[in-house]
Amino acid sequence: MKSTIHPAYGPVVFRDRATGDAFLTRSTLTTDRTTEWTDGRTYPVLDVEISSASHPFYTGTQRVLDTTGRVERFRRRYGSADAAAR
Repeated sequence: MKSTIHPAYGPVVFRDRATGDAFLTRSTLTTDRTTEWTDGRTYPVLDVEISSASHPFYTGTQRVLDTTGRVERFRRRYGSADAAAR
């Protein structure tokens, strides 16, 4: 890669604000804040609002919508497809 046209790609710590969990990966994002990782080295740190540690889909806390009730309410309001075909 040409060093003059590509951003620097290096290790960055992403920290979830909601849970405090952090993971080390590589990224082109930069920041002035740093943190010391478990290996004793200092890395730039980026705080994120939500990650797999706090997202309802990954944690299993997502709500299940009552789709049956919504369909029935729609049919009561607008009639069923069978009635419209007649």
